[in-house]
Amino acid sequence: MYKSPTRTTLGMTLLEVMVALVIVSVAILGLSRSGAWALETQYALESRTLGLIVAENVISELRLQGNISPGRADGTTQMAGRAWRYQVVVQPTTEQSMLRVDVGVYESDNRDELIVMHTGFVSS
Repeated sequence: MYKSPTRTTLGMTLLEVMVALVIVSVAILGLSRSGAWALETQYALESRTLGLIVAENVISELRLQGNISPGRADGTTQMAGRAWRYQVVVQPTTEQSMLRVDVGVYESDNRDELIVMHTGFVSS
């Protein structure tokens, strides 16, 4: 004997499918936003790390140069396939034989955003 299907055996309605698709799309949107945020954070950390290396290199070059006097200087350099711009400010300290060196590092394509500011000391 043939029995006709009841409402519970027919499957999901169109409204239920639409609600499920909305839920899945919201979840995928959240995952993609968190992935993009992770990539931006990694790029910022990489830039800061490389900027710190650039600043350390500038201070090391000043130490090797010797005979440094107070003042300001600008320069550019290459590091890890990227161009960097730096500004150096050399100031006297209370100790006669020491000079304070502040190095600000910027990415060359973004001249307004300071990546890292690093301070070192060199003997005069």
